[in-house]
Amino acid sequence: MEITDLQKDLAATFRWTARLNMHEGVANHFSVCLPGSSTDFFVNKAGIHFSQIKASDLILVTKENIEKLKKKPEIVDPTAINIHGAIHKKVAHAKCIFHVHSKYATILSTLTDPTLKPIDQNTMMFYNRVSVFNEFGGLGFEEELEKMASALGNKQHMLLANHGIIITGETIAEGFNALYYFEKAAETYLTALSTNRELNVVSHEIAEKTAQETANYPIDLAGMHLNQIKLILDKEEPEYKN
Repeated sequence: MEITDLQKDLAATFRWTARLNMHEGVANHFSVCLPGSSTDFFVNKAGIHFSQIKASDLILVTKENIEKLKKKPEIVDPTAINIHGAIHKKVAHAKCIFHVHSKYATILSTLTDPTLKPIDQNTMMFYNRVSVFNEFGGLGFEEELEKMASALGNKQHMLLANHGIIITGETIAEGFNALYYFEKAAETYLTALSTNRELNVVSHEIAEKTAQETANYPIDLAGMHLNQIKLILDKEEPEYKN
């Protein structure tokens, strides 16, 4: 089967996530729906380190093969099929899903109040755009799926309490860019908290205005970000496209 641009782009984000040290062994998953579908999506093959993933390592899950794949955990991690499949199907704007247990997002998820307060431009990007799923109940098999998809609702992203972060996007570039900046925002916020000084939290009006301005920025910074990543990988790790 011919390798698609979707696979190449998603493979590039795995490689870059590894470079950012936001991976976790051979766990965690990224996925992207086929154009026009909410049931058919590419997701990473089980057991491959993010730094080694190639475009051909992305497995196409479809409504025809999903039940067979659930019985073959050596091909696709069952939690990936369950969580990503449920969210793709139920949440229309979640065309791409990025799930990691990155350092700062995970620390944030362990706080009693995990709200990312608007204290700088990066934290303001996510103002009122992150839901919190407070019902950690294990590794993410069948019983949590509907609750998790419902908890995301109309928000773009979801912090999983005691677990990590789920970032969604309409495109791979949009989703990965949000993943990158959420981790930076969480790092800034947690570092500020560690000073034990009073935070300078901006008003609702300023935070919302900044979030909207970021979303409506006149140039495609997310696309440019991904293109630059691919330019670097084309020179240093061209096998990601294979």
